[in-house]
Amino acid sequence: MNWEQLLSLKRQGDTNKRLRKEQDETRLGFEVDYDRIIFSSAFRSLQDKTQVIPLSKTSFVHTRLTHSLEVSVVGRSLGRAVGKKILEKHPHLSTIHGYRFNDFGAIVAAAALAHDIGNPPFGHSGEKAIGEYFKTGSGIRYKDQLTPKQYRDLIDFEGNANGFKILTESREGIEGGLRLSYATLGAFMKYPKESLPKKPTKHIAHKKYGYFQNERSSFHDVAEEVGLLQQTIAGETTYSRHPLTFLVEAADDICYTIIDFEDGINLGLIDEEYALEYLIKLVKDTINTSKYNQLATTADRLSYLRALAINTLIQEAVSIFIENEEKILSGAFDTALIDKSKYDAQINDIIKISIDKIYQSHEVTEKEIAGYEILATLLDRYCIATDNYNRDETSNYDKLILRAEGDHFDYKNEELYTRLISVCKYVASLTDGNALMKFQKIRGLQL
Repeated sequence: MNWEQLLSLKRQGDTNKRLRKEQDETRLGFEVDYDRIIFSSAFRSLQDKTQVIPLSKTSFVHTRLTHSLEVSVVGRSLGRAVGKKILEKHPHLSTIHGYRFNDFGAIVAAAALAHDIGNPPFGHSGEKAIGEYFKTGSGIRYKDQLTPKQYRDLIDFEGNANGFKILTESREGIEGGLRLSYATLGAFMKYPKESLPKKPTKHIAHKKYGYFQNERSSFHDVAEEVGLLQQTIAGETTYSRHPLTFLVEAADDICYTIIDFEDGINLGLIDEEYALEYLIKLVKDTINTSKYNQLATTADRLSYLRALAINTLIQEAVSIFIENEEKILSGAFDTALIDKSKYDAQINDIIKISIDKIYQSHEVTEKEIAGYEILATLLDRYCIATDNYNRDETSNYDKLILRAEGDHFDYKNEELYTRLISVCKYVASLTDGNALMKFQKIRGLQL
């Protein structure tokens, strides 16, 4: 892979090549990507989607929106730092093509801003709830009517693939979705493969999948434009990751490791003294002990250690990226950047505590159980109404459901798979609160 191609400014529908040296410096194409994402309705919905605690009414707990903004800020810093070093190493990118280190930061910031845009309500349990509806719930009835890949898309419903659909899907009067630059879409594409074969290797890029069958053409178009390396595994085409994807992933890893941990402390799920000890271990090389000891409140101590920890891990991720640039460009680098960190033991200790005390806490577990029931009920009612419409067997109840919700999914489409993915995309777009409200109305609990 080469950086000039990887930094493509092309957008869907372009007929002429966009050159970096011809860009308006007051409003760069990569910065336009950020604006389009942040003003989109899909991004705004993240303000009421779970990051740690579903349906939490506590003001200081992070939502998907605040998490995404923080990941974007960290991603921008990572991109700029890496960009500066890349331009020093490959000066022709600047002198001939006009790229600046801020371009790298803008691409990573935009891709990081969108990294959770396709995630359903109720956190990662929302993905599992949608998948299990089709795998073991009423949706299993569709298995024999779909291809293996189509069915796998449903039973392993993936927020990353749904995010790519949101960013690129054409709608009536809107071609190419948000029409982001291919560089930003490439950096967003965390898992550049289809749902099958499942985990064909231990490479980090094969952990999950990155696009639904309906977006196959769009995905390949982006991959080929930015020059991702193509390979065949188990008879199927996969691609190497865009190098900047590793920075988007690192930004996410840094934020959820440190900030979810912070939420756990603020919620009282993790003992403050015990937790701060683990953060201090992570920043022991940079902490100003005298300054730290002057801080009187938990919030101030947390804020200080958080800032140090994030900065420490940013510098570490940049160093690992630059040291492994050639391997990354050749597609041979096969793990997350943070997994190569000298702070790996401290990070894993923090994550283990978060899993035990936060992600598997009683409050989270109870609300995830509710999330399963809510999403399964919504999927069932919408799928049944859609099926009956296409069999010309709609009941009065089906007609009411479609009158209320049918504008949001493609229930008239002749292809079953397209209808089902459309229903899933709509259910995934709901906020935690909106999903609960619709569930209560369907059950007659709210008028």
